[in-house]
Amino acid sequence: MVIDVEKNLVEYRSALVAFANSLTRNLDDANDLFQETSYKIIKNQDKYKNGTNFRAWSYTIMRNIFINNYRKKKRRNLLIDETDNDYYLDYNQGQVANQGEHDLRYEELMKMVNSLNNDFRVPFVMRYSGYKYDEIADELKLPLGTIKSRIHFARKKLKDMIAKESA
Repeated sequence: MVIDVEKNLVEYRSALVAFANSLTRNLDDANDLFQETSYKIIKNQDKYKNGTNFRAWSYTIMRNIFINNYRKKKRRNLLIDETDNDYYLDYNQGQVANQGEHDLRYEELMKMVNSLNNDFRVPFVMRYSGYKYDEIADELKLPLGTIKSRIHFARKKLKDMIAKESA
């Protein structure tokens, strides 16, 4: 028994649009969602198994489309600026004081870096200066994994030193 997809879509149209409206809470978006769902149902009608509840099957397709579209919109995280002047974007936003300079001075940090063993200090300083990992490996004639490891351990040692200093 082959189902007549178009007949079922016509029969369940009002229920599907109502479900779409409950998801989107906007009639235009609901109609768009229904249209996209109808297209997917027609496109994938060969995947419909006889005996399956057509209404439930179409609701599942609609819900999945809605969730996927919602995730796409969330990922984009668009910020639309409708102000006439860029000045207003930061208007009335106070400045936040940076207390970092009081907690640990640059000179103290450099003393900590300089106290590291040369095996850790040299790759760390090179990375800090803007060299890429592979450039450091070429310059020091060491394997890339060794360079990454030494920089990682240098950061870890520095974090420990900072924690002890601030305690």
